[in-house]
Amino acid sequence: MANFDLIMPKMGESVAEATIIKWTKNEGDTIKIDETVLEIATDKVDSEIPSPFEGTLIKRLFNEGDVVQVGAVIGVISSDANASVSDAPKTSTSEAKKAESAPAAANLSTAAPAANVDFSNSDKFYSPLVKSIAKEEGISLAELDSIKGSGQEGRVTKADILAYIPNRNKQGASSATPAAAPKTETKTASGGTMSVGEHAIIVNRPAVSVGAGDEIVEMDRMRKMIADNMVMSKHVSPHVTSYVEADVTNLVMWRDKAKKEFEKRDGEKLTFTPLFIEAVARAIKDFPLINVSVDQTGTKIIKRKNINIGMAAALPSGNLIVPVIKNADEKNLLGITKAVNDLANRARGNKLQPDEIQGGTFTLTNVGSFGNLMGTPIILQPQVAILAVGSIKKKPAVLETPQGDVIAIRQFMFLSLSYDHRVVDGSLGGTFLRRVADYLEQWDINRPA
Repeated sequence: MANFDLIMPKMGESVAEATIIKWTKNEGDTIKIDETVLEIATDKVDSEIPSPFEGTLIKRLFNEGDVVQVGAVIGVISSDANASVSDAPKTSTSEAKKAESAPAAANLSTAAPAANVDFSNSDKFYSPLVKSIAKEEGISLAELDSIKGSGQEGRVTKADILAYIPNRNKQGASSATPAAAPKTETKTASGGTMSVGEHAIIVNRPAVSVGAGDEIVEMDRMRKMIADNMVMSKHVSPHVTSYVEADVTNLVMWRDKAKKEFEKRDGEKLTFTPLFIEAVARAIKDFPLINVSVDQTGTKIIKRKNINIGMAAALPSGNLIVPVIKNADEKNLLGITKAVNDLANRARGNKLQPDEIQGGTFTLTNVGSFGNLMGTPIILQPQVAILAVGSIKKKPAVLETPQGDVIAIRQFMFLSLSYDHRVVDGSLGGTFLRRVADYLEQWDINRPA
């Protein structure tokens, strides 16, 4: 009989931990290779974890709701079909968690003796790693509860507690020391805290009465994250929105003519989204200062080398996710189309990988797909601009011809650009938006499909 460790896999370059949402297998269940054992959630996406081994799950080392570090052993699988739970290693769940977090805790100062803290007395959630660090550093439960967390729903992360430890003697146990750059924390939509700069911003949410017959629905995890990010973005960036109306008649006529040939030859459906993304990528190359971010101090501009365009995609749950087309300016129309279709299809099936929704430098959202003429989108931090494209409608328009002005039926759409007024002024934002519209209006109707 051989036992194999089931490891929490690496889910992306910037993903260090994941939350176990659900175990789909119980101890004693048989498992086939590539069969789903559990479902996890990161700050980016939800994923299913398949088994790399065939056998019997003889030990689950973490519970649903636990936050687990990447690379930690989360379960044990025996290759012996007759194995029982009693065959599992004698390591308890708490011991496994402690062992998983030991490397990080070992790097901390050990001046304080390990504390025997009963975390069951706290109404806050702490990951196994944070608990281990607190015990090693002699941090009491009351002191731990006082640390301001930067994680989801105000959760204290490893970075928060590591930043707190060197300054605990200076400030005492009543408050946490913010890391590096000066920050202010404010309540988020789901009740957490948020860093928004050097000055205090107090968000007082209004009291809401509940009437007879009203239904109270708990936000799901993704909706809470979206709510927090939207509130944070409006506090971080002063939003300004500019609008243009574009005559896209040639674009519509070209697509109507080319889409059947495109699908027959390349096996890809040609929607308007790749055409919009191509125009945006060209305009960003003309105005690279749209493709920037502002650092955490709010005083430095980071000019992005790559043009990575995110596209907002609706999920069956009604939530939105933003997969990213990396290096969009280096792809031809077929390459962009393949990327758009692949990411959109896998987004709807919840099959995206964390790296595929990271690294965006500019975002496009198609409010026209909901029948809307225009919108005022909220910037996806740390980007500084987001473009909304509205629905395409036929309208009468006055055209200038050598024989004089005539009225004709044309295809029009609105484009709206929300931008961070700290670094993008009206001249840059408006000129960039006009350039996107120009590329759409000047579409070559004789362009090869």
